[in-house]
Amino acid sequence: MFHTSSVSFLKELKKNNNKLWFDNHKAKYLSAKIDFENFVQEIITIISAFDSDIKGLQAKNCTFRINRDIRFSKDKTPYKTNMGASFNRGGKKSIFAGYYFHLEPGGKSFVGGGLWMPEPIALKKLRQEIDYCFGEFQKIINNQLFKKQYKGLEMAESQMLVNVPKGYDKENPAASFLKLKNFVATKNIPDTLLTSAELFKETERAFKALMPLVEFINRTLE
Repeated sequence: MFHTSSVSFLKELKKNNNKLWFDNHKAKYLSAKIDFENFVQEIITIISAFDSDIKGLQAKNCTFRINRDIRFSKDKTPYKTNMGASFNRGGKKSIFAGYYFHLEPGGKSFVGGGLWMPEPIALKKLRQEIDYCFGEFQKIINNQLFKKQYKGLEMAESQMLVNVPKGYDKENPAASFLKLKNFVATKNIPDTLLTSAELFKETERAFKALMPLVEFINRTLE
């Protein structure tokens, strides 16, 4: 759970996304940053109990900077209005699938994970594994624990190829999944839960349900 002051800081930052305001409220930012890192460290402990790949990680290996990369963006606001952490084997810059927590008050917080923006070689390997082991893959995403937490993998058009990848028949039973460019599932976290102790349990349940998918993906990348 988070302190109300941390949630309030992010709300205020959204209304005042400029360097002058940020510098004048640096103490509030540092307090929120420590609060988030403490939460992340606790989540590492929780995940490590059922996924040994996460053991040994530290919060600094998982959390992202609040500064935005504006070099190639039309949006020049300097700061993110969220705090995020990715729990992956080897840390946030790892090639492996993992778990993700996104703190953004205003109804935009979520929990989930999977594999985001994989390199072409990794994507090719994963598609091949899905094709070869489609029955197993279906069991994972149709498992009751998974379906209780997630609506399914995100299948937005922006995350999919128009056609089935080269080398696969368009009538392939796995065609819709083979077209995916990202393999992720997410679940919204309501603002009311952000400052509740129940947030730990809710996050644990979501990550536990995701673990079989993470394992399936990662075995193809080893």
